[in-house]
Amino acid sequence: MVNVLVVGKGGREHALCWKLKQSPRVKRVFCAPGNAGTALEATNVPIEVGDTRSLIQFAKRENIRLTVVGPEDPLMAGIVDAFQKEGLRIFGPRQEAAELEGSKIFAKDLMRQAGIPTADYRVFRAAPDAERYILTRDVSLSVRPRLRSAPRGGAAAVTCRTAAEALEAIDRAFDPREGAGAVEIEGRGQRLVFEQAAEARRYVLDRSLNLVVKADGLAAGKGVVVSHTIGEAMEAIDAFMVRRTLGRAGDRILIEERLDGQEVSILALTDGRTIVPLEPCQDHKRAYDGDEGPNTGGMGAYCPTPIVTPDLMTVIEGEILVPAVHALKRARRAFRGLLYAGLILTNQGPKVLEFNVRFGDPEAQVLLMRLKSDLFEALDAVVEERLDEVQLEWDPRPALTVVMASDGYPGNYERGRAIHGLDDAERIPDVKVFHAGTMLRTDPVTGREMRVVTDGGRVLNVTALGETLRAAKERAYQAVSAIRFQGGWYRRDIGDRAIAAGA
Repeated sequence: MVNVLVVGKGGREHALCWKLKQSPRVKRVFCAPGNAGTALEATNVPIEVGDTRSLIQFAKRENIRLTVVGPEDPLMAGIVDAFQKEGLRIFGPRQEAAELEGSKIFAKDLMRQAGIPTADYRVFRAAPDAERYILTRDVSLSVRPRLRSAPRGGAAAVTCRTAAEALEAIDRAFDPREGAGAVEIEGRGQRLVFEQAAEARRYVLDRSLNLVVKADGLAAGKGVVVSHTIGEAMEAIDAFMVRRTLGRAGDRILIEERLDGQEVSILALTDGRTIVPLEPCQDHKRAYDGDEGPNTGGMGAYCPTPIVTPDLMTVIEGEILVPAVHALKRARRAFRGLLYAGLILTNQGPKVLEFNVRFGDPEAQVLLMRLKSDLFEALDAVVEERLDEVQLEWDPRPALTVVMASDGYPGNYERGRAIHGLDDAERIPDVKVFHAGTMLRTDPVTGREMRVVTDGGRVLNVTALGETLRAAKERAYQAVSAIRFQGGWYRRDIGDRAIAAGA
């Protein structure tokens, strides 16, 4: 029997520890740094994910057979390269292959070269250039100044094809030297009068837009803004490239067409030669019910998703997964690990929104809840490049997970709030509560007893199996209702679309 180390401290890592512990080949599981949940399945080690040197020393000291990297940051920083240099076995792609997630621009260029279907895009390295591109969007407006000296008339109307031309005409009209008291804007069946320049400009910036603004680098799920208006796109550019809300992740951005359709998550193990797809999932990225609110790291998921049929899965493998692995190999960036394709199902077929290079979160929770095969054996086979020997077996029952989050997420939130009802939730059959943002804290009253408190934005992944997706949802929300912590909230519609479609 062997020892295994899991690197990370979120819900994905708790699920990995839980599943690896079930392997008959695994003697002991360690997790660095872990959380209150991983402490139930593994031995937590107080080493942060970015401290590669200490992780290597620990792996040598504890005779770790396999290290499994959960989050993307250490992969991008080259943890796999460092471990392999020391002769240590580790699951995950090397740094050069991990750039598939670390740089959206690299991923888009690779897809273009490999003929992988994705949205058209443009790359920008400076905010003014990106803003000019947005302002070239067609608005087809007519701007007519209304002069104070001629209340019944005005100057000649200016026909403006682009947003930039309309904003320029508005600024010119309200120049004190022009004497305009208002402007009349006409377009798309509307004729409106504005007496303030700011109101007129806002009208132009509120014109509809079908573009997505993406920060190039890692941004913890916060680097994508689906822009419904010109103003929203301009605000995203300002946030990423001027105010630097994402730091260096916003050094470059890409702007791409917005695609319509349902999103799905396709994860696959690959050793660079063989690809073994996992069961298809659907995630819920938006914060609030009805897919409203800002993007998050994921508010819930279910598996499998009925909209990915076997025929569609064959298309996804042939047009997306296989070309991606082959393109990386041709680029001398051979990929071994977990390849995650975030797809949107359009009328023209599946297209790639993004690639990730690790288990999704919360997709890992529902996948590992259903996986009947030995996870250690599968990951070990990837590292040894013998994945062709592996066949995965799945529980036929669907799984659904609900994320319980802290008040304020995905923005600022408080930590250290006591969590109650965890044992009650896990007494429900076929329910597992995976901890994401939790920690153990000494009870201030007794000074001895440890209690579980919040330590993140996404706090818990309450996961359940059911004979049907509806049953899995009912069981998961029953467990959610047993758990309490101050400011805790969650979406109430996880899985509803698939259930309404008859899943």
